[in-house]
Amino acid sequence: MNEVQNLDKRTLTLERILDAPLELVWDAWTKAEHIVNWWGPKGMKTVVEQHDFKEGGHWKYIMTMPDGSDFIAEGSYTKINEPKFLETSANFKPMTEGVSLQVHLESVGNKTRFIFKVIHPTEAYCKQQEDMGFYNGWNSAFDRLSEFVSSK
Repeated sequence: MNEVQNLDKRTLTLERILDAPLELVWDAWTKAEHIVNWWGPKGMKTVVEQHDFKEGGHWKYIMTMPDGSDFIAEGSYTKINEPKFLETSANFKPMTEGVSLQVHLESVGNKTRFIFKVIHPTEAYCKQQEDMGFYNGWNSAFDRLSEFVSSK
């Protein structure tokens, strides 16, 4: 199997059109004061513990679930092409570790096409994450993102 096919089988993708301009969507992803308003599924509260937005910079968010337990999300930015692309390593402890997140943004009039990809180290791990509720969890977070940027 060639590397491109292998990458496709290790990647889960979500795509949306957000009712907000590209710059606002970029800011929602890259500024701590905006991230706290939407990051994580509905019902979670997010605190940005660290956010060094630059290539090589580290980020760490603590999400508190409705039952009071904490869920840690952290990684390091590996590539930034403002305002259209960012890539970061990511660990979501204790459920998901060793993945790469990609955010692709494109202007569509006054709206933004948003493509989100999570690249897993193996095809089996990708399938496991999908079965654990990948689409439900991220869609819930991106519903919050959509509401947040639409209200600005």
